[in-house]
Amino acid sequence: MANQSAPLNQVFQALADPTRRAVIERLGSGSAAVSELAAPFDMALPSFLQHLRVLEASGLVRSAKAGRVRTYELSTRPLEAVGTWLEAQRSHWERRLDGFDAYVLSLKSKTPPKPRTNRSKKEKP
Repeated sequence: MANQSAPLNQVFQALADPTRRAVIERLGSGSAAVSELAAPFDMALPSFLQHLRVLEASGLVRSAKAGRVRTYELSTRPLEAVGTWLEAQRSHWERRLDGFDAYVLSLKSKTPPKPRTNRSKKEKP
């Protein structure tokens, strides 16, 4: 588990930023050059390149350079690892909540206890 948490942490950290998530969404349609990826964002190119470095360090994207053009493409393996981890969490919490539902339903099906009165033995109605 500890061996898996460092790469997962990097992926979640990379996905935490909306700019990087938008780049991931764009790369889902196919590879793109840096200039094409940077075009929709109102930021300096060096700032945008830092986002690409974070994505590449996490393994979410990989790049290739042909001449003066660097092209990025999506790498699905880290996303599959995240999906597997999320599915395990969902499964765990569904089992826990199913158990809680069963407990609540069992409480509802029991007849409520009769209210206790504070009458002493000497008092009679």
